[in-house]
Amino acid sequence: MYITIFLTLLMGVFLFLTAELQWLPLLIFSCACYIFSFLIIQYRVEHFIYKRVKKIYDNVTLLDATTLRPSQITTDMATLTREVEKFAEGKKLEIETLKIRETYRKEFMGNVSHELKTPLFTVQGYILTLLDGALKDKTVRKKYLQRANKGVERLIYIVKDLDMITKLETGDLHLVMENFNIVELVQNSFDLLEMKAAKKNITLTFDMDYEDPVWVYADRERIQQVITNLVVNSIKYGKKGGTTEISVENLIRNKVIVRVTDNGEGIEKANISRLFERFYRVDKSGSRKEGGSGLGLSIVKHIIEAHSEKIYVESVFGVGSEFSFTLEKSKTSTRPRVKGKSS
Repeated sequence: MYITIFLTLLMGVFLFLTAELQWLPLLIFSCACYIFSFLIIQYRVEHFIYKRVKKIYDNVTLLDATTLRPSQITTDMATLTREVEKFAEGKKLEIETLKIRETYRKEFMGNVSHELKTPLFTVQGYILTLLDGALKDKTVRKKYLQRANKGVERLIYIVKDLDMITKLETGDLHLVMENFNIVELVQNSFDLLEMKAAKKNITLTFDMDYEDPVWVYADRERIQQVITNLVVNSIKYGKKGGTTEISVENLIRNKVIVRVTDNGEGIEKANISRLFERFYRVDKSGSRKEGGSGLGLSIVKHIIEAHSEKIYVESVFGVGSEFSFTLEKSKTSTRPRVKGKSS
């Protein structure tokens, strides 16, 4: 703009001195010169900038052809600007996502090393003690070998759980779908965990008597693992003398929802969004004393999602928690009948 004004003034002064024009024709001529020169200069500058930006754009397109579409770009500067801004916004979001993933990766690696380090050092400690002379004492030898074996079992447990999550994520673990009675499956989990619950005087119960079977269509073994993990979790964080209750309800025409409810310590709202992360523990110190791989809820989430179903969490700190998930009904499913509660 300043260039066009300068040129117009220069031309006006030159004509005024040489051609001795009157002020009105001179003004009209100067305005025409200003507009003409402004348009010419703007076009040339815009075209120059466009060529430089387009060259950069084409170079970036070679690096990321999936994001930029050069066939859609014309000589329109506004179109090119919008595409570049869109590309920049997408890359900004991608960078932010990568930063979040990097943070998660570092935290995950730290958790893995911590989980593996504890049993490894325990096993190493007992073996070194035996090698230093305790091997000769039969009583000490047996006790230390049993404790070392527990450490190895914990390592195997962690590795198996990690392997299962990896297979679920990559799709290598195929589900064996079949019709089965979910009520019977829940009762099997209760029978399996009865002694564990008895140590904390926790009652495992249905919300009512299920006189008729409730048939669902899923992978029986994996759903058994889901229910077992959720019940173990409720026992781990449940209060002494508490209750873990499971209900199976009709959700919609072709779905049921299974609810696992306890009256334990509950979960603070800030922790709920991270519950299904690998190795994430609400109470870092207390939960480790209870054992487990720290992968139980993560496995639960992956198994349910592998069935294309949903899992939900509701919790009030100090009151209790409820984990629920949906399953597809089988065609032979029947409605449960209410007959009161059973333990």
